[in-house]
Amino acid sequence: MESNINKNRFKTIIILMVLLVLIGIILYVGQKVSSSKSSLIENNSTTSTASGNGNSLGQSLIDVSNLFSTRDKEQTADLKGAVTYTLEDNKNIEITKAGTYVIKGSASNSTIQVEVGDEDKVQIVLDGVTIENENLPCIYLINADKLFITTAENSENKLTVSSEFTTYNGKNADAVIYAKDDVVINGAGKLIINSSDNGISCNNDIKITGGVLDITSTADAIEAKQSIAIADGNITINSRKDGLHAEDNDDDTTGFIYIGGGNININADANAIHATTIAQIDNGEITIKAWEGIEATCVQINDGVLNIDSNDDCINAGAKANEDLYYPTIEINGGTLTLKVAEGDTDAIDSNGNLYVNGGEINITAQNAFDYDGEGIQTGGKIFANGDVLYLTHD
Repeated sequence: MESNINKNRFKTIIILMVLLVLIGIILYVGQKVSSSKSSLIENNSTTSTASGNGNSLGQSLIDVSNLFSTRDKEQTADLKGAVTYTLEDNKNIEITKAGTYVIKGSASNSTIQVEVGDEDKVQIVLDGVTIENENLPCIYLINADKLFITTAENSENKLTVSSEFTTYNGKNADAVIYAKDDVVINGAGKLIINSSDNGISCNNDIKITGGVLDITSTADAIEAKQSIAIADGNITINSRKDGLHAEDNDDDTTGFIYIGGGNININADANAIHATTIAQIDNGEITIKAWEGIEATCVQINDGVLNIDSNDDCINAGAKANEDLYYPTIEINGGTLTLKVAEGDTDAIDSNGNLYVNGGEINITAQNAFDYDGEGIQTGGKIFANGDVLYLTHD
């Protein structure tokens, strides 16, 4: 009897030892898997919470309710009472009254110059236009409330500046379309811009609501001091500097970029999208190949399809704006993001402040998926890094 008891005790001990070994193996493997995934996330926060604007949970950072007017979105012009001009070599077209102007023909060294009253609006309809200038803008807005540049239906229009820009009437004007006031680009045709410097430059706001826009530039493709807002359109950019750039060197409270739709392809040597304050994407299909994808103090992505292939960060939030108004934050609330970043000291998503993922699907190919200095919180959405499921928030 005693012998049987000893045998049973021995069997029990063996079983317990086997179970302990199995538990140890499971814990070790789990730790290795957790460690492997955690290594994709770098949290540099020195405290449990970080100061900042916090998680908006999808509330729009930019008030878009009145961002685009009804006329901004109209893709055809009312030609009743319109004046028609035909381009001539070495001769400018000077527009000094509000109204609609149809421009036709081809010319070299010719500038369409607009100078009207502060409350006046001008609409230029490009209908099969070709302008080839050596060193001066093809369209120069000196003064107006707003200038509409509309491409006529099924028309193809080409504006080129081939050499180094010179001053225009004693002032710097280093873009194919140079505007001191608001500009709206729309239409049912195509506009091709080739520039030896900037493509489109504006001291105030640029809005794009339709048409086909193709820009090749050695500097910024589209730049504005106040804002760049895109509602729709097919936009292709090849830039040796930035694709979209919103910044005023004298005012760090302004300079935002808003994308609410459209099909946008950007190939840039520097930043594809660069804003001082906010870069907000509500919709659209956006394909980016650049040194850095999207850079702003605050980046908010609410919807859309984004494909970003970058040498450095795909999305970066850094302190560029007034610190009393904006804190570096990346917030992803929706959309489908495919992010690929080159190897090295790079991150797919890098915030010098907070990082929030509330929704959407993020597919990452990177050595480091996330890097943030403040809060890193995931309340929803799906994240995949190098084929594995990844969770932003870790205990």
